[in-house]
Amino acid sequence: MRIGIGLPNTVPGTTGDLLLDWARRAEERGFAFVSTIGRVGYPSFDSLTALAAVAGATSRIGLVTNAVLGPTYPDAVLAKISATVDQVSGGRLTLGLGVGARESDYLPSDRPFAGRGRAFDRQLDFLQRAWRGEPVADGDFAGEHRPVAPPGREIPMLIGGHSAQAIRRTVRWGAGWTGAGGGPRRAEPMVRDVQAAWREAGREGDPRLLGLAYFCADDRFSTESDSYLRSYYAYAGDHANTIAEGAVRTPDHIRGIIEQFAGIGMTELVFTPTLAHLDEIDRLADLVL
Repeated sequence: MRIGIGLPNTVPGTTGDLLLDWARRAEERGFAFVSTIGRVGYPSFDSLTALAAVAGATSRIGLVTNAVLGPTYPDAVLAKISATVDQVSGGRLTLGLGVGARESDYLPSDRPFAGRGRAFDRQLDFLQRAWRGEPVADGDFAGEHRPVAPPGREIPMLIGGHSAQAIRRTVRWGAGWTGAGGGPRRAEPMVRDVQAAWREAGREGDPRLLGLAYFCADDRFSTESDSYLRSYYAYAGDHANTIAEGAVRTPDHIRGIIEQFAGIGMTELVFTPTLAHLDEIDRLADLVL
């Protein structure tokens, strides 16, 4: 299983310098990739901008958005930014995408919340054509078709969500599926359904399956870790409690969660931080690498 670590781009107390130091340390310690969490209506660092900076501060570690809320971007803008990050990083980007469940992420983007699923379907097709350098027209504007991004590879996409639509999008456009917080038990039904749909569609190989585990490797700060998650997921009601209580905060739980995710068929796992403490990287690496 490939093991990555999240950047603390949504954790209070994070600075721009810390994001770059975090990525450098993660690469030094041997994590396979760093990832970001995507929000708009929240005081966080933008995922793709942060990864562009990380690309320049590192040389080999993978870069994953987990996940960008695709329909909060105009299609051409997302195609251009993601192609830029991929090319300046030497092809290290994996674009995790979803639609999200918070209207508060769409209002400041001046993008419609209703109909976001249909917009996402159009966007996924648009992205692949744009990355190939084909002439395209942004769905928001009528006019001449022309390329909007420098031609390059089709960036691998991981599709988020726990719905039949997410499975359909994964099989049609994705390199695989990415799960949100909630642990192996929540992810397991989707893993089975994605694998079955992948085979039924005749897709070659196996899908990438990315699990997420929130962690705190320093038990002195368990209360701070818990408070952050309950605040971040406050919109979700009781589900916020499930996520906060599912975070791994002891050595046994941190090691054990790898086996649990591997046991349901996950091929990759990202440990997502709940503290903006640089030594969390070393504590985690000593446990899982």
